[in-house]
Amino acid sequence: MIRRKKKVRKLRGSHTHGWGCKKKHRGGGSKGGKGMAGTGKRKNTKWTWVIKYAPDHLGKRGFHRPKAVQYTPNTINLSDIDENLTLFLDMGVAYEEEGKVIVDTTQLGVDKVLGTGRLSRPLVVKAYYVTPKAEEKIKAAGGEVLLA
Repeated sequence: MIRRKKKVRKLRGSHTHGWGCKKKHRGGGSKGGKGMAGTGKRKNTKWTWVIKYAPDHLGKRGFHRPKAVQYTPNTINLSDIDENLTLFLDMGVAYEEEGKVIVDTTQLGVDKVLGTGRLSRPLVVKAYYVTPKAEEKIKAAGGEVLLA
């Protein structure tokens, strides 16, 4: 029945509000549980609601890789090495030996040397891993690669 005013407003003073026994509408059990209760796989009191409004509520999808397994290597580009060469010389990461400048990226905590940018002078780059493109550019500039 459609009402213009709420039943609660209408029935003030009646301690059952038109529901008969006091116990009938006391807890969450009268509405089939609170929240998402009753939407599980067994003895579903709200199964039709789940099917209509939350069809993906049950089941598992996808895979979450554990944080311990995820690994992102620390990288540096050739352009960064070329621009910061004087800084590296001051830090002791790079040094001159027999007229050659040797840059030790392993002391910087770098795992991989990438080939973005270009070198303005021949360098000897010492690293754990150098990409093929970076190796090609280092050799084209007259330098060499030493894998640590």
